[in-house]
Amino acid sequence: MQTGSIGTAIVIGGGPAGLMAAEVLAKAGTSVAVYDRMPSLARKFLMAGRGGLNLTHSEDLPRFLTRYSASEKQLRPMIEALPPDAVRLWCEELGQQTFVGSSGRVFPQAMKASPLLRAWIARLTATGVSFHMRHSWCGWTDDGALLFEGPDGQQAIKADATILALGGASWPRLGSTGDWVAPLENTGTEVAPLLPANCGFLAEWSDVFKARCEGKPLKRIAVTFNAETIRGEALITARGIEGGAIYALSADIRHYILAKGSALIYLDLRPDIALDDLTARLARPRGKQSLATFLRKVATLSPVEISLLHECASRPLSELDAQALAELIKQLPLRLTGVAPLATAISSAGGVKWSEVDQCLMLKRKPGVFVAGEMLDWEAPTGGYLLQACFATGAWAAQGALDWLQQRSNAIATSQHIT
Repeated sequence: MQTGSIGTAIVIGGGPAGLMAAEVLAKAGTSVAVYDRMPSLARKFLMAGRGGLNLTHSEDLPRFLTRYSASEKQLRPMIEALPPDAVRLWCEELGQQTFVGSSGRVFPQAMKASPLLRAWIARLTATGVSFHMRHSWCGWTDDGALLFEGPDGQQAIKADATILALGGASWPRLGSTGDWVAPLENTGTEVAPLLPANCGFLAEWSDVFKARCEGKPLKRIAVTFNAETIRGEALITARGIEGGAIYALSADIRHYILAKGSALIYLDLRPDIALDDLTARLARPRGKQSLATFLRKVATLSPVEISLLHECASRPLSELDAQALAELIKQLPLRLTGVAPLATAISSAGGVKWSEVDQCLMLKRKPGVFVAGEMLDWEAPTGGYLLQACFATGAWAAQGALDWLQQRSNAIATSQHIT
């Protein structure tokens, strides 16, 4: 690398947090090299973009910040420094106009990640950022150099500042494998276990239900756990259930299952119909119609919803009167028996504990090394909160690195002047 005005910086990880860090560093005139284990940059970012690339959310900032739960205090100054409106402006400066969807989520007009990523990489390249692909970070050498395994074998590279932005451990085939945990723990840094977040859960389906309903959606439902209710959609999987309404409750459900072994959630299959109204509909004469046909017509239940009623009911539906059947539709119990694997989760919880970094996100045990993105111990629901925090922590870590480099440069200059 060529020497910048106050030093050199290496960013390890070419996802949204790492690229945002590289941008902040490069704009300040620092020489920046980005290293990534994959053949191309931001693969998880691109995959997320297939569903519309939810960049951030439009709700007011006080409400927005509560979405980070236990980590709100730590993330607050970072998100206030790069708030949702700033992310939208950044996106639009890259030629991608944004809009607010009906749910308040913010998307680029193109509804995909590739145009934004291409423009971003082009701008980074124009500011002098270099990219080194197929380089896996292995830790540090005895003299503090960064150790990489690359196409030409092992390389030891020194930098004046380092930003680690290697992601969590969900979707490992896209590059976030979590294998950075061991090198950090070798320094004495405490890392909270990486756990599935925004994940699915296991349920003990019968073979008949599984064969009939795997891959089928539950639309416009409401899910309740521990007195919190979320409206949205879900998806029946071979091993259980997942989807937006489940993800929004996943942190609490995961904690409960890990502590108790299972969790009971309740599904309202018709949240837009009041119980009394639904009871009245179900009290109509069925005549010669089959129960399935009757439920489909008077309660507008889909085949998968009717199958789910049969699967979860404690006794045959034909034995239930209109009131009991309506209550079951409005509050269908589903026992979850486990958490789906981390590799299938949208994001991960856990990571470098907040107590292990200073207010600038520098590792207390490795001066000059900063941490950003999902490597830190926080989690958030889907809806724009994940990317927002990755962008914000990347920019914050980069500013911390700039301050570190400036202090280091000043100390060197003072030493030389005294000499």
